Amino acid sequence: MAIPTARVDGAAAVLSVLDVHKYYSLGETRVHALRGVSLDVERGGFVAVMGASGSGKSTLMNILGCLDRPSSGQYLLDGTDVSQLDKRALAAIRNHRLGFVFQGFNLLARTTALENILLPTLYTKIDAPERARRAAAALSLVGLENRADHFPSQMSGGQQQRVAIARALVNQPAVLLADEPTGNLDSRTSVEIMQVFQELNDGGLTVVMVTHEPDIAQFAKRTIVFRDGRIRTDTPVEDRPRARAMLATMPALDD
Repeated sequence: MAIPTARVDGAAAVLSVLDVHKYYSLGETRVHALRGVSLDVERGGFVAVMGASGSGKSTLMNILGCLDRPSSGQYLLDGTDVSQLDKRALAAIRNHRLGFVFQGFNLLARTTALENILLPTLYTKIDAPERARRAAAALSLVGLENRADHFPSQMSGGQQQRVAIARALVNQPAVLLADEPTGNLDSRTSVEIMQVFQELNDGGLTVVMVTHEPDIAQFAKRTIVFRDGRIRTDTPVEDRPRARAMLATMPALDD
């Protein structure tokens, strides 16, 4: 059955997945993780991907992030078929074209916020002054310019996630991939992080986010639900909440 798409007609697709299958061989058993998935994500889109454990959403995100390859089908990033690129080329794409945000922050404990953000730039040919400028700009973009010298242990979970977002932005990626970015956060802090994503998206950044939380998915522009390795629904978000307005009505958290 054809799945209705929320893609805006005429919008350029920055990500295109074409009839992608993914299976794993466990002895003589073949386990299908994706079964003929096709979708486009337009430039400037904000997509929330949902589904139960084992539905295929994490496999899709691994393919989008160039961390895994499809067993068959194509994956195009900005019109380039990355499905068959070698490991070195995939690593370059991950560092230059994609930004990653994870549930667990993944910050280095003995490294300051600014130094954590600088890490992805060390694998580029950008000179040191420009790397420092980009890191400071990314930290300012997430509202933490006054935390540059703080270590992760000196910051709240929300602040650590903002640092992780800034680290994902420092190489100016085409797409931000977020895997359960609010999974370790309280309700108010989760909305604060969604405000950051909405503002980045308003600025033109394409965002693809995996979440188990329906209320978090509503901050996106489009929701895709996976089941049994297939897309079951692909719909625009109606009455999309704006995180900034919601925060104005939420009580501050007790210390």
